[in-house]
Amino acid sequence: MVETLTSSGKRRAVALDVAQAIDEEVDSKSGLGGLALKGAYKIARASSRDFVPDTVERLLPEFAAKLEPIVEEHRRTTPDVPLQVYFASRAGDVADALLSLTDEKARRSSAGTIRSAYEKMRPAARRHVEEAAPRIGGLLARHLP
Repeated sequence: MVETLTSSGKRRAVALDVAQAIDEEVDSKSGLGGLALKGAYKIARASSRDFVPDTVERLLPEFAAKLEPIVEEHRRTTPDVPLQVYFASRAGDVADALLSLTDEKARRSSAGTIRSAYEKMRPAARRHVEEAAPRIGGLLARHLP
């Protein structure tokens, strides 16, 4: 899976799709939590227009490796279930897998503004990633054989 998603012909396309999915997820949030998330996201994107797709492209091998066991389990146990449905049923595991990587990256970051924004948003991040799990599964299904 990692090799498929990060191949030279696919890597940027996957990164752009993920960046668009992130934009859509952030835009869909409402209330005070949504406002805070949108503010933190705006701060992260302020450094560069391509900050999100470039970051996703750089981290794609690690994200794919974190999700690979979940995708492989899906293929072994419920191949007839759409991946987005399976990811919805495993939303907590998807969130834990992805956030384990971002938590480590945030801990090691020297960019104080981004680290601070991440730390403020982290308590709600698991819920947000869980809500995005079906979209993540659908995105992967489009890019995997």
